[in-house]
Amino acid sequence: MDNLHSALIVAVVALVTIGLRFLPFVIFSGSKQTPPYVAYLGRVLPYAIMGMLVVYCLRNVNVSAAPHGLPELLSCLLVAGLHLWKRNTLISIVGGTACYMLLVQFVFV
Repeated sequence: MDNLHSALIVAVVALVTIGLRFLPFVIFSGSKQTPPYVAYLGRVLPYAIMGMLVVYCLRNVNVSAAPHGLPELLSCLLVAGLHLWKRNTLISIVGGTACYMLLVQFVFV
């Protein structure tokens, strides 16, 4: 694949992403009221997605072999603690990721 082909793929993906991000603002702009179902999805989907990500990240944890899921457990506890303390999703995710990476790279080698 040459550079032009790669650049065109990136451009098309970027345009589709931008279009999908702006589409709700175009559809529900002005005096149109957002349908209750769409408002409901806006409230519940972020939590559902986070739950799915947790399940996805922990799906291959082997608690019967060393380190018995300890890095994952400690990182999850840190994420929960940071979120309860700071109420900031970005800090929670970055802190948990950093904790997990440090644990698996330097502690549970």
